[in-house]
Amino acid sequence: MGEVLVYVDHVDGAVRKPTLELLTIARRLGEPVAVALGAGAEATAGVLGEHGAARVLVSDAGEFAQYLVVPKVDALEAAAKVVGPVAVLVPSSGEGKEVAARLALRLGSGVITDAVDVVAGDQGPVATQSAFAASFTTRSRVTTGVPVITVKPNSAPVEAVAAAGAVEALAVEFGALATGTRVVSRAAREATGRPELTEAAIVVSGGRGVGGAESFAVIEALADSLGAAVGASRAVVDAGWYPHTNQVGQTGKSVSPQLYVAAGISGAIQHRAGMQTSKTIVAVNKDPEAPIFELVDYGVVGDLFAVVPQLTEEVTARKG
Repeated sequence: MGEVLVYVDHVDGAVRKPTLELLTIARRLGEPVAVALGAGAEATAGVLGEHGAARVLVSDAGEFAQYLVVPKVDALEAAAKVVGPVAVLVPSSGEGKEVAARLALRLGSGVITDAVDVVAGDQGPVATQSAFAASFTTRSRVTTGVPVITVKPNSAPVEAVAAAGAVEALAVEFGALATGTRVVSRAAREATGRPELTEAAIVVSGGRGVGGAESFAVIEALADSLGAAVGASRAVVDAGWYPHTNQVGQTGKSVSPQLYVAAGISGAIQHRAGMQTSKTIVAVNKDPEAPIFELVDYGVVGDLFAVVPQLTEEVTARKG
């Protein structure tokens, strides 16, 4: 088997979990070669090597921080020319999907986005996706060029497998388009102490049934007892009860955690499209006819203000 490029998502050398999941998938397809860009790129090598990266191609050029997207595409194109990979794997974030699409165009290849699984096939990698608001599961492969595939977080386990993690400098020539869009300012997101929504193993979401912004404390309390992220339905964020950054759904963020708890959410198709690939789904709703009960693994018909606090107490007691 050949080599597989893995685009590294990191912050100043701290590698984010979706990248480690990609290394697990990459080992199914060939030998992982990681591409780390920007400040702290070389510092990622230790963790990447511990999770199966045979080589780590690094570049810390200032363009990666000063400009949007295109410099990263230039770097991945350069890496593809050096490695000649059998596939390129990218985390399925907003930026990741744009990088993947631009790279596929550069390479004359096909692109598959939002895969929830990737396995080796006789004619190349086969990706599994959820389509049409998760109503169908599709399996597809790229038939032209090097497959470029973005993979959703929580699609594979993080597995520690020792590899060399040998650091190699990546020479990148930036094209004229690389400096087209400059970053003029940055603002740090307010820290909540909770995991990032799209990466969380557990998500607790509240819907219209919560009743108001002041009542969201009951959702947050359960999330904190579970070490979970907090999500919200479109109705909630449109009403101004919770930030839009926490919206789960077709027009919000797509999540695929190990456990998804929906409290006071009816289960409109727009919301289901963003969470239906969750491994285990639990719903609490006082309406026994709520559409959310059509897809849950466990459902509780009851008042969330009676059920959720009891659940929080039980979780806290068992942790103690």
